[in-house]
Amino acid sequence: MDTKGKKILIADDEPDILEIIQYNLQGEGYEVYTARDGDEALMRAKQIKPDLIILDIMMPKKTGVEVCEILRTQPSFKDTLIIFLTALSDESSQLKGLDTGADDYVNKPISPKLLLSRVNALFRRVNKKEAATNSVLHIDNMIIDPVKFIVMVDAEEKTLAKKEFELLYLLASRPGRVFLRNEILNQVWGNDVIVGDRTIDVHIRKIRQKLGLDCITTVKGVGYKFSL
Repeated sequence: MDTKGKKILIADDEPDILEIIQYNLQGEGYEVYTARDGDEALMRAKQIKPDLIILDIMMPKKTGVEVCEILRTQPSFKDTLIIFLTALSDESSQLKGLDTGADDYVNKPISPKLLLSRVNALFRRVNKKEAATNSVLHIDNMIIDPVKFIVMVDAEEKTLAKKEFELLYLLASRPGRVFLRNEILNQVWGNDVIVGDRTIDVHIRKIRQKLGLDCITTVKGVGYKFSL
């Protein structure tokens, strides 16, 4: 994979972790920058405009989750890839991280080879999506624009988190078709990201709430389909 020109920002308050991650990513050809706390991570992100950010969840000044939430509210960081580093292994913590707009998480203690594999996998997925033709969807009173990353319902713009948008776009691209749970996980989160069925359920519920529409139907024991 061509890594030339790809910029990665790593934010962690442990110098040894920063050093080993930086060493491995630079060895792969990435341009790597570092930050020691949440405030510095925000400042450097705005300066560097990285393609991917690796955030430790438990950082001083601002946590990784807080940094992610702030970045996702800014249009210039809506498509930036974000990976969480976490020592928290419970499902609720992982769901919270993904729900804020992260693309993946890696548990501590870190395996540099695993982290590098996840980074490469995320970039491959982005390249595939960019190569594909993503057209604007017009369905009754709804418009879903994957270029501008917006959803309009009755001419009113609705704000969705990145994964919520990707999930809605997938289902709405084939109205009436039932998507299996594994199929949704693979296409929205990717084969290399380990998330549970509950992750889909949480995102579906939030999409319904934010759109104010019961536009996604649960097919019990099978999956989901889009219908207006």
